Amino acid sequence: MSKLTLVSTGAGGSRYLTNEAILAIQEADLIVAYTKYAKDLSSLVEGKEVYTTPMTKEIQRVQYAIDEAKKGRTVALLSNGDANVYAMGSLVVELLDKLDLWDEIEYKSLAGISSVLALASEIGAPLSQDFCLISLSDRLTDGELIQKRIKLALEADFVIAIYNPKSRSRLEPYEGMLKQLEKLEKSRVVVVGRDLGRENQMLQVLDSDELVKFGVMNEDVNMSTTLLIGNSTTKVIKNKKVLTPRGYLNKYDLDGVQKGEWKKVN
Repeated sequence: MSKLTLVSTGAGGSRYLTNEAILAIQEADLIVAYTKYAKDLSSLVEGKEVYTTPMTKEIQRVQYAIDEAKKGRTVALLSNGDANVYAMGSLVVELLDKLDLWDEIEYKSLAGISSVLALASEIGAPLSQDFCLISLSDRLTDGELIQKRIKLALEADFVIAIYNPKSRSRLEPYEGMLKQLEKLEKSRVVVVGRDLGRENQMLQVLDSDELVKFGVMNEDVNMSTTLLIGNSTTKVIKNKKVLTPRGYLNKYDLDGVQKGEWKKVN
């Protein structure tokens, strides 16, 4: 049967690839990918037929993968991060459904390590309470809706991960986010992570007032950057890492006994 596997390649480079993703790439006789992602994994796809397209050619890329799978091929369609987080998952499923190919193509989607999870593991424990993901890309989402989501997430005291913060030609959503941060009564901890998983990975911890001060032209923020905006309890700890306390030590003593209760004597 024709086989199409949507392979999540993780936050960046080959560092966050899962064993399942590596196996799917090895078993495929055709690799379809965004040009940059194929280059990131050049050693893994070496010797295989590779079809790539530049940015904004997602429909062309997915359609090619589907057409080749229909011929009986085993196709691996690569998608950065987790394919179902602002990535190729929805488009692949939508096209397969629209073309009514579920009985013709065996489709499988492999989970990946999205950049918010990679960044959290690098910087401490910032996601221990409720958090949300918001993309600032207004290419497919209305800009006013993006700003509404940021505003409400700040009001609800979520830890907020920001994806696709800005590009050279797309500055307005990021500028709007900075204006909302500027309105906060109390500054929040912010983590800037760029090129996660790659050799030139950069991590920076600052506060929202500083991020606002750097302005919209901040060179550390681009399409390869993920931002983490802490909630009202997020703090920088002694080793310069970031912690959003889950609340254990508010409820329990260090020996695990709930505060306010009598300790049992052995």
